[in-house]
Amino acid sequence: MATNDSLIQVTDLRKHYHMGAIKALDGVTVDINRGDVMVVIGPSGSGKSTFLRSLNLLEEPTGGAIVFDGADITKKKYKDASGKTVKLDIDRLRQKMGMVFQHFNLFPHKTILENMTLAPIKVKGMSQEAAREKALQLLDRVGLKDRADAYPIQLSGGQKQRVAIVRALAMEPEVMLFDEPTSALDPEMVGEVLDVMKELAKEGMTMVVVTHEMGFAREVGNRVLFMADGMLLEQGTPKDIFENPQSPRLQDFLAKVL
Repeated sequence: MATNDSLIQVTDLRKHYHMGAIKALDGVTVDINRGDVMVVIGPSGSGKSTFLRSLNLLEEPTGGAIVFDGADITKKKYKDASGKTVKLDIDRLRQKMGMVFQHFNLFPHKTILENMTLAPIKVKGMSQEAAREKALQLLDRVGLKDRADAYPIQLSGGQKQRVAIVRALAMEPEVMLFDEPTSALDPEMVGEVLDVMKELAKEGMTMVVVTHEMGFAREVGNRVLFMADGMLLEQGTPKDIFENPQSPRLQDFLAKVL
C-alpha cells in the first residue's frame, strides 16, 4: 500500500525463464519506504538477487510493475506529472540507485581516487576538483583516505568493498541496493563492511540488502523479507521474523541458519 513515504512500489513482479517453466520471481508485491533498511533473506536460489537486480532493471521483469519516483520503470514510456508521454531514461534512473555487488567491480588499471571520480565527472558533469574533494571526503569516512592513490590490487577484499560502497555514494543516490556484499569476503573482513552499512542506516539512507548475515538483519534492518521459490512468503519486523515466524518454510530456514 503506497504512502507519502513510499519510494519504490513493487506490484506482482514476475521473472520467468524457459516459457514460464522456471519462475525466478513469482508475483512479488512490496512497498519500499524512504529510510527503510529492508533486508532480504532466504535460501540460495530463492529469487533474492533477481528481485534486487530487477529494481534497477539489471534484470528485465517478465511482468508486474515497479513504480519509482512516480513512474512505472518497467515501461519503456510513461506519462509524467503533466500528462506528457516521456521515454524512460534508464541511465538517469540508475544514477538514483546505488548498487553494490558481491564482487567489487573496481577498474584494476585506475587508482582508488580515479575509480571514485570517474562516474561523477563523466555522468553527472562534476568538475574534476569537486569530484576529487567529494571522493576524498567519502574515503576519509570509511578510513581509506590514505589509500586514494593505491590500485585495487593493493587493497584487501574488505577495503575494496568499502571503496565500492562509497563509490556508489559519490553519485548521491536516493536508495542503495546491496547484493550479498560480504559473501565474497574472508570472515574477518565482513565486520568492517557491515560497520559502514550500519553507519549508512543510522544516517537514514534507504537500503535494500540481500544478505546471509542474520545478525545484521536482526540488528540493523527495520523490515525483513523472507523469499523462497521466487515468492515473498513472509515479511515483518526483525522481531516478527526471527522470534515469531509464521510459515513452516521460514521456520525450517531459521532452524538451519541460526
